[in-house]
Amino acid sequence: MKKLSELINECKELAFDLSYTRAKQWKEEKPGRAIVGYMPIYFPREIAHAAGALPVAIFGGGDRKQIIKGDAYYQSYICHIPRSIIELALDGHFKSFDGFVFPSICDVIRNLSGIFRQLNIGSFIKYLDFPQNFSKDIGGVFYKQEMEHIIHYLTSITKKEVTAEALNHSIDLYNKNREMIDFIYKIRQDFPWRLNMEDVYYIVRAGTVIPVEEHNKLLEQVCYHIKENIGTPQDKVKVVVSGAFCEQPAVGLIKAIEEAGCYVVDDDYQLGSRMIIGNIDAQSSDPLMALSMGFIKQSQYSSSIYDVSNPKEYRLAKIVKDRGADGVIFASASFCDPSLLDAPIFQNAFNKMGIRYIAFQYSENINQYKVIKEQVGAFSDSIKLWEDEPATVQVTNK
Repeated sequence: MKKLSELINECKELAFDLSYTRAKQWKEEKPGRAIVGYMPIYFPREIAHAAGALPVAIFGGGDRKQIIKGDAYYQSYICHIPRSIIELALDGHFKSFDGFVFPSICDVIRNLSGIFRQLNIGSFIKYLDFPQNFSKDIGGVFYKQEMEHIIHYLTSITKKEVTAEALNHSIDLYNKNREMIDFIYKIRQDFPWRLNMEDVYYIVRAGTVIPVEEHNKLLEQVCYHIKENIGTPQDKVKVVVSGAFCEQPAVGLIKAIEEAGCYVVDDDYQLGSRMIIGNIDAQSSDPLMALSMGFIKQSQYSSSIYDVSNPKEYRLAKIVKDRGADGVIFASASFCDPSLLDAPIFQNAFNKMGIRYIAFQYSENINQYKVIKEQVGAFSDSIKLWEDEPATVQVTNK
């Protein structure tokens, strides 16, 4: 059993290894293995695992990669993440990757998949469409077919047959992974001082670049440690962060929010690792349909998913209530159309509900947090001072 500090340092090193060292080692350990890179938000990693491939999340270079060549591929009025992903690709960071999946987040990511095709990066490129119809016979069947396309690409590389038994085994592993991540967030809800948000971020992100079996072992040890009454409670308000589902904020910004007087008890950072709520049936005779229905019936809300019968503003309000949060921080990447278009809907609804909120914009490579930290600090102070009166603050920092 490692110390908690050792586990966190290990996860930190894994999370921000832009060379993807562990993934490449895993591929070299056994012939026939493959690596499939996927962009945020969500990818059903179970199908890659069952096909003998390692799913690896690509979040961009953040503030650890200077963008030079990537700027030549995109105009200035879009978000930052595609530039840094192109920069990583052109600098050879993805040489050991066999293919890439681009989930349907927005037009920018769709165009990014086209650039990967033009540059012949990887042996296959798949733009993964999510269903917008949430009935089993339409959306369920459509999504199952999308997964079958990806399996076809992967098995042509790994030469491994994807059986129902293999899929159910993979589903079971990822069920356990989500269960332990959910346990960490429940501890954060009740005892947020036991593990700060920065450390949670490292722990979850490490699982996106290593085999799920290894991540589960790490999570087991983390969960063991945080069951103990460690840390010191501080006078902070509880908040939910929403809007950072694709381009990730710099770690300095994640730290700044908590340093400004907030405990982040829920968020949509790295949403793919927590997209499915609860377990997916791991004993199904049709595991692909089980995965499909898991997405349709058990997925978190997202700005990139439109479900007319289940408005996202009420889903977010329920998270605020269930977590016992005092307010919401809308943190949107600059020029993130899905998040910024949703913001007025959320804010109008929260004004009526009396839910406090603050809004700002960021870029993944931002390294100046003073203004945002001051505004978040004012937000937390306003909650402490005027707990019985709803308050809203809206700030834009590009």
